[in-house]
Amino acid sequence: MSTSRLFNCNTIKGIRFYSSALADEILTSEKGKCLNITLNRPKALNSLNPNMVKILTPKYLEWRKNKKNGDLVIVMKGSGEKAFCAGGDIRAIYDYGNPTSTLKNDPKLEKISDTFFREEYFLNHLIGTNPIPQVSIYNGITMGGGVGLSVHGKFRVATDNTLFAMPETGIGFFCDVGGSYFLSRLPHRLGYYLALTGAKLKGKNVYASGIATHFVKSENIPKLEEALEQLSNPTNENVEQLLNQFSEKIDKNDTTLDINVNIKDIERIFSKNSVEEIIATLEKENTDFAINTLKTLKQMSPTALKVVFEQLNQGKSKSLAECLKMEFRMSQTFMENTDFFEGVRALLVDKDKNPKWNPDCISKVSDSLVQSYFKPIKNELELLE
Repeated sequence: MSTSRLFNCNTIKGIRFYSSALADEILTSEKGKCLNITLNRPKALNSLNPNMVKILTPKYLEWRKNKKNGDLVIVMKGSGEKAFCAGGDIRAIYDYGNPTSTLKNDPKLEKISDTFFREEYFLNHLIGTNPIPQVSIYNGITMGGGVGLSVHGKFRVATDNTLFAMPETGIGFFCDVGGSYFLSRLPHRLGYYLALTGAKLKGKNVYASGIATHFVKSENIPKLEEALEQLSNPTNENVEQLLNQFSEKIDKNDTTLDINVNIKDIERIFSKNSVEEIIATLEKENTDFAINTLKTLKQMSPTALKVVFEQLNQGKSKSLAECLKMEFRMSQTFMENTDFFEGVRALLVDKDKNPKWNPDCISKVSDSLVQSYFKPIKNELELLE
């Protein structure tokens, strides 16, 4: 089946329009040929919630239908000075979906554990296949769901304020929103390292890793936005030429960059054939990098670590549409098990930062358990048909 048919809008169940009372969570304005999108929940670090997805989806569908490359350039950024988007609103998923929630069986409420992921992944694919060039400006924290809104677009601009991470294994979850696709394709096994450890990248390192396409100093971002608004014919080529004019020239192999200090060790260690082999290698080495990385991995959900490793292995050979279909299956299995809810409880609810993972160590996570996260679900529940 072709990718275009996989993501036919009619196959997506649960798309609903938003309440006008919450419409200001996404701000849009059009200047010249520039369509500006601002994620507008600054007090929540612009975390992506279901309402924001419901606002953006029909807009992208309209633009896809009525516009073409050269008509517009989309510029997306976050409100305030702290964040582009700090991720998905995982607390909402916890409140509605955890096994002990009194809201879980309320027929008046959406089954958010299905609907949110279904709608979010559909939006991720719309952005990834949009013919209109999109420039996402990483003005601050950029994690999880915020990565899904941007990384599949044509252009991503890192600044000196950018802080990037995919920290999902620390809450017993996986690197979704197309993480299977883009993380598995990063050079030097960086995607495996970032996905398993939740390591943070700052500023120029986000560009050097291959996640951002350009690096522009924060002080020059207003001038860049003004120049984008003045483009008369914003084709992919013209937008790229303009970004190149503002982008600082950075040698991705510069050994003074934080990401390159341990790049050879990252590639060597995270090229192993399993999480067990990665851990065994780290245990044998007495470097600061090995000691700190091992400590980090031992704090993560053992199930999430093994599932994410398999996720990236499978994602390397899949299209974005196929990765998102796989990830929807994974999301629903994570919602059926306990580690995600335990991870959110420990981090955001009780805040004791002491999750009780089940299973509690890598050796107890069987291959059959890992593979259960990738099995097809009922046809009527699949993301795509």
